[in-house]
Amino acid sequence: MTALRVTTRNARFQQWEALLANRTKRQRSGEFLVQGVRPITLALEYGWRVRTLLYNADAELSAWAGQTLHAVAATKAAVSADLMHELGGKSGTTPELLAAVEIPPDDLARVPASPAMLVVILDRPTSPGNIGTTIRSADALGAAGVVVAGHAADIYDPKTVRAATGSLFSLPVVRVPSYRQVLDWLTALRAAGIGARLVGTDESATLPVAAHDLTGPTLLVVGNETTGLSTGWREACDTLVRIPMTGAASSLNAAAAASIALYESFRQRTTAAGAP
Repeated sequence: MTALRVTTRNARFQQWEALLANRTKRQRSGEFLVQGVRPITLALEYGWRVRTLLYNADAELSAWAGQTLHAVAATKAAVSADLMHELGGKSGTTPELLAAVEIPPDDLARVPASPAMLVVILDRPTSPGNIGTTIRSADALGAAGVVVAGHAADIYDPKTVRAATGSLFSLPVVRVPSYRQVLDWLTALRAAGIGARLVGTDESATLPVAAHDLTGPTLLVVGNETTGLSTGWREACDTLVRIPMTGAASSLNAAAAASIALYESFRQRTTAAGAP
């Protein structure tokens, strides 16, 4: 196996380093850095294009890392242990393998449309961790995809990728500039016979989420962590629902709200299907 060898903080290393810290560099290069056995394995399993595999040149590799290196058609880079440690981020460990993965197009057509579709829409989320956690919950609870709308944190930020624990690769996640692109998509869905409804979560709504039928095609909108739903989304939604709360908390974390609403949809759908 012929591989590049990187032992100094040269231009190539600095490019990889920028993928961890610089959103603009990720967008310009069209790739992001993936850390961890499960995320890398799922990226490969679901057909994401790996451009470069970086491996620890100073350590004996595990069977998984060795098999991955030989099986994947990508540029190979042998990187010194100290530099791999730097690219390992805040984990405090030295990874044996990292992957520079190509960013897919932000196309709503990647989200599969069906009469039972459930899609989560995050309105201007500012926390990468919230985005990643929502992606993980959406994957676990039967959603068809996640849409991140408006000015928001980056879905390819390392914090997002870590919080998603691999679900970013198994579930379509798409960014759009504003709610208008989603409304155009919704119009097209309805014209195709899929009567999807926009359901927004809002703490001031009068209807509890459990009282609303979430078994049909649903686009579930969750607002910004601080300001909630924007005026545009609020006016566009067919229904607003709230998550009943007690105690001193004035509101829920956006990822927590999304997860609760997703579980309510999952509960309704499994009950309707007669599942235990």
